[in-house]
Amino acid sequence: MEPFCGGLAVTLGLRPRRALLNDVNPHLINFYSWVKKGLRSAITMKNEKEMFFAHRDRFNALLEAGKSHTREAALLFYYLNRTGYNGLCRFNKRGVFNVPFGRYKTISYANEFLAYRKVFEAWEFTTRDFSTLELRKTDFVYADPPYDVPFTSYAKDGFSWDDQVRVAEWLVKHPGPVILVNQATPRIRTLYRRLGYEVRYLDAPRRISASGDRKPVREVLATRNLTLLP
Repeated sequence: MEPFCGGLAVTLGLRPRRALLNDVNPHLINFYSWVKKGLRSAITMKNEKEMFFAHRDRFNALLEAGKSHTREAALLFYYLNRTGYNGLCRFNKRGVFNVPFGRYKTISYANEFLAYRKVFEAWEFTTRDFSTLELRKTDFVYADPPYDVPFTSYAKDGFSWDDQVRVAEWLVKHPGPVILVNQATPRIRTLYRRLGYEVRYLDAPRRISASGDRKPVREVLATRNLTLLP
């Protein structure tokens, strides 16, 4: 799952003092965890093909050695995500990061992330199955699962249709306000309506795409226990 609660800070422009952000991708969570500690760059970052593949090999070597939780792994993940093709994050079944080199003319890299320390001070970052998260009855939950599309390799184990159903059924039981977003595929629309979500649709621009297609796509905004203005 993408961020719970804290995801509102990015998606809705809010800055909650306390937040819990959970994601199925442990490398993303490792990066944010190090940012919370005050991350500074300790690797060379350039938009060069040879450097990209060298850093990709090093990152995969760290994963194989059980060092995916390290500061170096966090920095390499940041570099690879900025430099790789089309902003993709993709792993094969063995957990190997296999995104090819990107096609950007110029890339701006951050050398330190100290400005985020204060914001993240009371934020918690976890990578667990969403059903194990302990939510308070009044928690505002923003859920952004991997979209219902053929590409499911955002993390090693992917995110199946059964997972889509599980998260929708889990959140419909939450007594607090819920926002759940997804690509508006026919089965997603049917699932959310059947469970009693209030459903709205919007055309959203694509920031990341496996094919490079940036055309807006139809998305669904499903809510529970929440009143949205027109």
